[in-house]
Amino acid sequence: MFKIDIDDGIVVKQKKLLEAALSSNPDTERKIRAMVRKVLKDAREEIIRSVHFANGDPRQSIQAIRRITYKQILGGNVNIYNRRKASGSSVHGNTSQRPAGNRKRSASSQRILDYGPLDRGFILRFVNQGTTRRTTAYGNRGSISPRNFFGSAGAQKVSRAAERLSRMIDDELLKMSGEISGRS
Repeated sequence: MFKIDIDDGIVVKQKKLLEAALSSNPDTERKIRAMVRKVLKDAREEIIRSVHFANGDPRQSIQAIRRITYKQILGGNVNIYNRRKASGSSVHGNTSQRPAGNRKRSASSQRILDYGPLDRGFILRFVNQGTTRRTTAYGNRGSISPRNFFGSAGAQKVSRAAERLSRMIDDELLKMSGEISGRS
C-alpha cells in the first residue's frame, strides 16, 4: 500500500495562483489588455518605420496605419484605416519641387490635395493592393502595380509582437506566482 501526504498549504497556494492567473480576473484582464496595447503600438511604429515611398510621403498618409484593441475579447489588430468619407479639408500647401507657374489646379486635384493624413488611407490601399488599368476619354491612365508593403511588413511585425506578448504574459505569471507564494 502507498501512502501520499498532501500539504494543504501548497494546494491552497496553487489554487490562489490559478485563480489570479485566470483572464476572467479583472486585474489580470487589465494587465493583459495593457500588454496587448503596448505590443500593438510598437508593431505599428515598426511598420511605419519600415515603409518607404520613392517620392516620400509629404502629407503623411502613412499615419493612416492604425492599431485597435478589442473591447469584448483580449486582442487587437493593425490595419490601414478605411474612412468612409473625408473629415474635412486641411491646408498643406504646395509640396511640389517645381514652381507652380501659370498652371492652375483643377477643383478635383485641389480636393484630393486637401485630404488630411487619415483621409489618405485610400492611397495606401492603392499602393498596397494595386489598381487595374484605367482608361478615360483622354486615353490610357495606366495602373499601379501592387507593392504589398503592408502584408509583408505587417505580418512579420505583428508576429513578432505576438511572441513578445507571450513572453510578457509568462513573465507576469511568474511574477504573480512569486507574489502569492511570498504572501503565504
